[in-house]
Amino acid sequence: MVENFKFKEHYGIDDLVDIVEILRSPEGCPWDREQDHKSIRRDFLEETYEVIEAINKDDKDLLLEELGDVLLQVVFHTQIEREKGTFELQNVADGICKKMIERHPHVFGNVNAETSEQVLENWDVIKKRTKKQDSQTDSMLSIPREFPALMRADKVQKKAAKVGFDWDSADGAFDKVYEELDELKEAVLKGDKDNIHEEFGDLLFSVVNVSRFIGVDSEEALTGATDKFIDRFSRVEQMAKERGIIMKETSLEELDKLWDLAKSVSKKE
Repeated sequence: MVENFKFKEHYGIDDLVDIVEILRSPEGCPWDREQDHKSIRRDFLEETYEVIEAINKDDKDLLLEELGDVLLQVVFHTQIEREKGTFELQNVADGICKKMIERHPHVFGNVNAETSEQVLENWDVIKKRTKKQDSQTDSMLSIPREFPALMRADKVQKKAAKVGFDWDSADGAFDKVYEELDELKEAVLKGDKDNIHEEFGDLLFSVVNVSRFIGVDSEEALTGATDKFIDRFSRVEQMAKERGIIMKETSLEELDKLWDLAKSVSKKE
């Protein structure tokens, strides 16, 4: 055990910084000492998604726990740089405070913004200036490639729309989906693997464009569709079991009948 460590009934942010420092020290934990930014980057992503899960479930106790896990990731990454003498948590806090003050001149300055739309417009202008983005392309390139693909596509399309590069209505977006689908079918018929990959991506990009026009979050919509598939597949599997049907040995036609039955039952519920 580390000498002079004080156990408390309640801990604060400074205690968390001290604990992570101890874990990374020679007297601390071998695993924690071995980690670097890249080795734990997936952990940060997973903890963030677990916060989203807590929000979706409206589970306040879970949210409290998962926010703590995210905070641990922030402190851990900061400690790695602190050991190098690059920066520490105070610098992280200083940077985000300055950014928030600068991005809210309608609160901390004399800029007028009475609606959320005006706030977002000001935010974009300030962001472009501070990030030295001279074009809308620069703004698009600033969107991390590591974002979920549907989310990134949506953000890029919205930035294009801000300078007028957009369909007049959803009709144009729908027509583009049909066009890209035909091109994908043609690529598949030709067996052109590289073109198939490209055309499939174009089709997905076009579908995201439609989602933007009709006011649907493509990420949430696909998550919901996947949930629905799992639910109905579970019903099909149960029905097959009750009827003594071995799914692997049954025709797709017969399984499709069970699917339609499962779909009908789920709609009634």
